[in-house]
Amino acid sequence: MRSSKSRSRNKNRNNRPSGGNIINRVFDSSGPDGKVRGTPQQIIEKYNQLHRDAVLSGDRVDAENFAQHAEHYTRMLAEAQREVEAKREEQEEQNRQRQAERDRERQERLKAQEAAAGDPAIMDQPDVAADAGESGLVETPEEKPRKPRRPRKPRNVPDEGNAPEAAE
Repeated sequence: MRSSKSRSRNKNRNNRPSGGNIINRVFDSSGPDGKVRGTPQQIIEKYNQLHRDAVLSGDRVDAENFAQHAEHYTRMLAEAQREVEAKREEQEEQNRQRQAERDRERQERLKAQEAAAGDPAIMDQPDVAADAGESGLVETPEEKPRKPRRPRKPRNVPDEGNAPEAAE
C-alpha cells in the first residue's frame, strides 16, 4: 500500500500546463505533415507556409487542412491577447483608483494643516522651513571650537645597549 505522501506529491498527473502565458508557451502541434513545435505565432507562420506550399502544388485538401490549423492557432493567440489586454486594463484601473485615493488623502492632509494653522497651540511653534529661506535647508547651531590637545609625552624607549637580548 502506498503512503499518502507519495500520492500528494503529484496531484497534477496530467501533462497539461495549467494556465500560464499562452502567447509565449511552446506547443507541440500534431498536424497532417508531422509535428510542428513552437509558440502560437511560430506555429501559425509554419502552417501558413505549409498552406502556401500545398496551394502551389495543387493539393487543395492539404491546403485547406493547413489553413484550418493556422486558423485554430490564430484564434488561440487572439483570445490570449484579449485576456492579456483585459488584465492590463484592469491593472491600470486599479492603479488609477489607488492614485485617486492618494490624491484625496493628500488633499485632506493639506486641509487639516490649513485648519490647524489657525490653532494657537500650533502658532507657538516656529516655522523652521519658512526661516530657512528658499534653499529648504534648516539652520543648525554652530559647534563650539574645541581646545587644542596637549602634545603627548614621548615614550620611554630603552637604549639599545640596555635592552635585554632576545632569545634566538
